[in-house]
Amino acid sequence: MPVEGGSSSGSASAARHPKQKRKAHSLSIRRTNSTEERPPGIQRGDMLEGQDSKLPISLRNNLLDLFGQIEREFENLYIENLELRREIDSLNERLTGDGQTIEGGDPTKGALKTKASHSTSQLSQKLKTTYKASTSKIVSSFKATAGSRAVCQLLKEYVGHRDGIWDLSVTRNPPVVLGTASADHSALLWSIETGKCLLRYAGHAGSVNSIKFHPTEQMALTASGDQTAHIWRYMVQLPAPQPPPDVSASGDIDREEGEVDGEGPCEVPTVRLATATLKSHQGVVIAADWLVGGRQVVTASWDRAANLYELETSELVHTLTGHDQELTHCCTHPTQRLVVTSSRDTTFRLWDFRDPSIHSVNVFQGHTDTVTSAVFTVGDNVVSGSDDRTVKVWDLKNMRSPIATIRTDSAVNRISVSANQRIIALPHDNRQVRLFDMSGVRLARLPRSNRMGHRRMVCCTAWNEENQSCNLFTCGFDRQAIGWNINIPALLQEK
Repeated sequence: MPVEGGSSSGSASAARHPKQKRKAHSLSIRRTNSTEERPPGIQRGDMLEGQDSKLPISLRNNLLDLFGQIEREFENLYIENLELRREIDSLNERLTGDGQTIEGGDPTKGALKTKASHSTSQLSQKLKTTYKASTSKIVSSFKATAGSRAVCQLLKEYVGHRDGIWDLSVTRNPPVVLGTASADHSALLWSIETGKCLLRYAGHAGSVNSIKFHPTEQMALTASGDQTAHIWRYMVQLPAPQPPPDVSASGDIDREEGEVDGEGPCEVPTVRLATATLKSHQGVVIAADWLVGGRQVVTASWDRAANLYELETSELVHTLTGHDQELTHCCTHPTQRLVVTSSRDTTFRLWDFRDPSIHSVNVFQGHTDTVTSAVFTVGDNVVSGSDDRTVKVWDLKNMRSPIATIRTDSAVNRISVSANQRIIALPHDNRQVRLFDMSGVRLARLPRSNRMGHRRMVCCTAWNEENQSCNLFTCGFDRQAIGWNINIPALLQEK
């Protein structure tokens, strides 16, 4: 489990000395969003009221912000251009001066000129490369953001926890609710449609590290830093659906970190007693899951062991040992009695309980750093993610080597795979969430800005494909969970 600008107008004007002004014709920028050209007290949107446009004022403000960012990038490039040109001129002057002092047919004069020409050529090439790369980055990021927003639309934000959210899950049977597990020692249940907090579980004495729902009954399983796992029952009443909010209007609201919207967790019904408490671990219980059928539970702990319990008696059935370091995650197969555990020892292990008399184990060493999670798909695949910045897809029938490898630019946390479309959602330490198919082809990246997305590392993802819609839920250490509507036809069309 992981634990968690642009230059000002003053600096720009200071950089424009007389020599630079003579070269200012190379790039001319009109500061449409400059505060010097705007009367005091007038906002950017107010300047457009007199113009004939059918766009909402909030959307026009968003467009102006985007173009303002592009303008600042070009201004930075322009200043860097001037600095590089000044270095070229200075180098030429210095080399020319050295050449003039060596008169009289010195044989080094030709070499000196060659060196000056070569240095000038290198700097010119550096200038061109920097300019082209930066402008390409601006254009590509702008296009990627627009495409991501067409494929992935913000559905709802779930704000109410007082500390980071480690895990989240969606119920498998009605009523369909979202559950979140937080370092604030609580688990919350949410209405997916309205974003309202419905119930709070406060039975743990430590951080709640994971939450999973029973496949058929209204029971939840939570794992905690208090070295226990709890099974508790819940009853919730879903609120009446509300009309969809005006996204264009709400997009202008910046929420500070930790700010709570709507009803806080103290204002909702609270469950404090567990139906069953599983106490056999000697360290933090980092994850837990239900075996197929819901009659047994598996837990994973920092004591390097995973335990298998009977639901009815809460008795310990098996202790699964073999990992050399702390466990980070555990997952069960949706249709078979298979368990996969991942660990900081860079391995994950497959435990087979299909034969009641014996259980076999297979060890897989495909990563070079902590395996943060390994999950089953509906088919015969296992997908593993690691702090080594890779995600690997394995075939259960032949797990000698992965059938696909995804290389990323940041550590990967608790991944999830959609049941119907088999799309892998990767939450990253760098606040990004990326979508890939099972062959390792990148499909999309969830949009993220100062108004949308997570502001700290993303810890976990979970899918919900009920009611002919595809929703993805993400949570992070910025104390909020976010629901996204994924346009599958558009996603596959981009592929």
